[in-house]
Amino acid sequence: MTAKILNGERIAKNIRKEVKEKLEQRQQRGLRLPNLSVVLVGDDPSSELYVRLKKRDCEDAGIDCHVYHLPASALETEVCALVKRINADPLVDGILVQLPLPAHLNDFNVIGEIDPRKDIDGVSPHNMGLLTLRHPAHRSCTPKGVMTLLQHTGVSLLGTHSVVVGASNHVGRPMGLELLLVGSTVTTAHKFTRNTKELVREADVLVSATGKAGLIQGDWVKPGAIVIDVGIDRQPDGSLKGDVDFESVSEVASWITPVPGGVGPMTRVSLLENLLDSVNRATN
Repeated sequence: MTAKILNGERIAKNIRKEVKEKLEQRQQRGLRLPNLSVVLVGDDPSSELYVRLKKRDCEDAGIDCHVYHLPASALETEVCALVKRINADPLVDGILVQLPLPAHLNDFNVIGEIDPRKDIDGVSPHNMGLLTLRHPAHRSCTPKGVMTLLQHTGVSLLGTHSVVVGASNHVGRPMGLELLLVGSTVTTAHKFTRNTKELVREADVLVSATGKAGLIQGDWVKPGAIVIDVGIDRQPDGSLKGDVDFESVSEVASWITPVPGGVGPMTRVSLLENLLDSVNRATN
């Protein structure tokens, strides 16, 4: 079996086009375009790259994006004060705090200051709680993007067994909740799980989000499984690898995402969708 490729770049390109058309329709109705504020703390190269890509996506869609770049030495009180100030601006429709933050800052405290209505990354306690209660508002962008990819397979997830490897607050946990919403039975494997390989082998749908390059090998995967690789790990030569050993797993799975070009573009375009939803709620 040779897996079909879930091309996130192509799917995201089509969604960006749809978002841009909806924004043009807003303009024709005399409504303003959305405004995004990004808070970037420190000089992490990966975070700076992600922010540049998000800003570019916004500009391509006609969305105003302002980046507040604070030094790595910024105090938690300073970062929280900035978030509160942005919250109070009625012309800002979305706030994104780029993670991870420097080690001396408490992610939970900073994210908790974001107005849930402007939390377009879907990571605030309020929005995560709504997802848990099966009433999602702004959905966490990476899991949302994964669900869009899964829809493009045309496979019904009702009654399937999904295994999520990784239990982070921004990917693994909301990913499991998203899969529950569509009627899949969900197992989460994490760093304390003793039989990860055996669990993965049972998955009809596998989502791996650990950042450990090559963790998932072909003999881990159930024949015909759908495999979504969220992980990304930069190698010494500068190349990027995912959690999944693409060569061996693509010979077993029915569908597979590449790294790069799979989940990453879908995460960013999900941000645009959430931002459009936010401005629609604020101005309609």
